[in-house]
Amino acid sequence: MQSNLSYTLIIGGTLLLASCDLVAPGDIENPNVTEDSYLQGGNAMDTWVNGAEKTLALTVGDFCLQTEIISDNYFNNYTRESKLFDEPRILYNDPDVNGLERAVQQLRATADFAFEKVSQHDKNVTEAQLFKLHTIKAYGFLLGGENFMALPVSERGAVKTWQELLQLALLSLTESEKYAENDTLRSFVHTLKARAYYRLGKVDKALEESGKALKLCNNLLWQVQFDGSNSVFNAMQDDIWKALYQPLPRLNFLNPKYVQLTSTYESPISIAKAEENHLIMAEALLAKQETDKCKAQLKQLLGLVKSRPVLHDVKDWAKTRAVGGIKEYPDGAAYVVAASPGEPYRKGLVLSRKKPQVVSVPTVSGTSVTAEMIDQCQVHDALLELIYLMRQEIFIAEGRRMNDLGIRLPISEVEAKANPSAAPYTKAHIPAFIPLGQGMDAFELDKKNLRVTIRYNMNHLIVSNKTTDDVVPFE
Repeated sequence: MQSNLSYTLIIGGTLLLASCDLVAPGDIENPNVTEDSYLQGGNAMDTWVNGAEKTLALTVGDFCLQTEIISDNYFNNYTRESKLFDEPRILYNDPDVNGLERAVQQLRATADFAFEKVSQHDKNVTEAQLFKLHTIKAYGFLLGGENFMALPVSERGAVKTWQELLQLALLSLTESEKYAENDTLRSFVHTLKARAYYRLGKVDKALEESGKALKLCNNLLWQVQFDGSNSVFNAMQDDIWKALYQPLPRLNFLNPKYVQLTSTYESPISIAKAEENHLIMAEALLAKQETDKCKAQLKQLLGLVKSRPVLHDVKDWAKTRAVGGIKEYPDGAAYVVAASPGEPYRKGLVLSRKKPQVVSVPTVSGTSVTAEMIDQCQVHDALLELIYLMRQEIFIAEGRRMNDLGIRLPISEVEAKANPSAAPYTKAHIPAFIPLGQGMDAFELDKKNLRVTIRYNMNHLIVSNKTTDDVVPFE
């Protein structure tokens, strides 16, 4: 069959064309190389897997860029990205919704093409390549299950609910584990399994998988890599480095997580780290009323966070960091911040960034929580709220917060028009407790007394609504 490979890549992963050169036999770059000549040209799987990894990186970056402003983590202080998402107002005909859905489907389809086509022609397929492909497919299902109401898993196929997508992620992860060649790879698989079971509300399974992951590797860090020299960009880096996205003032000290070190440097983004296993285990233990064990787990987590790298002497002098956008933000360490009206003001959450001052920022994980704060939690819900604050801080800029808030994207209009089974899922799910009209990003800035009062403590609202189906899966 003499099909055109560029068409195949549109089905299997359009980003492959943007992220890696496809080389026809004879090393002649040819964007229109046919499928047959590509598959028979030698080393087809190696090229395909490299492209698939870049597709994964770009997808992760796009999810961070779009979903972080749907949450309370960041406010889009300019107009380059979606202003509707900040409301949050999420429509099925929004091109950004369609783009995120396509990105998820590309991960699955890219892996499937490798299994069904490329592996049949390349006899040098390695276990390492198969591991990567199964985990990429699993991660596509995981992103779909965490962020969407439902999605089809084949072209115009039956729509699967988010719970079914997470089950498919677990199946793909079980396959990937067969090809894991060392404990670090196995820990990565078990961490993603724990994440899927967590969202499904399976306390015992999540606890088991998290425990396995930590035993295999107690400092796991798995990141997607970008390549600025070859136009594989971390989309989130540009917006937070230039301060187009402004963090909630209580998260100021964690920014910018991704720093522009050179003109071509692109920071990696974490997709699995040992911190998650501690967080899942702590929340599971709390759900089982094992408060002392929960606190001990959180203190272990603090030790891990403290061991993570911190970038010092960062010249974060973007003139728009405090002013110049839609809102004015606190710009000095003298400011104290309250999580909501009536809550105590805390110091150390805002950094001074005016020239010539420099800042130190954690590049993997950071938290404002201390062992003393953990010990001071005397009731269940206070400790649960602290866990969600740690989740927010540790996963900031990694595209995870929207799901903790219970917000889910709809199936896109493009899919709905072609697939009748998508009709029940064309409205986004925004829990009733979510403040609209940019309420999650709202705060009062008292420049005279150097105080910031955030309007809503979303971690408190999450815990207050823990008995709903929207949030806190273990309660």
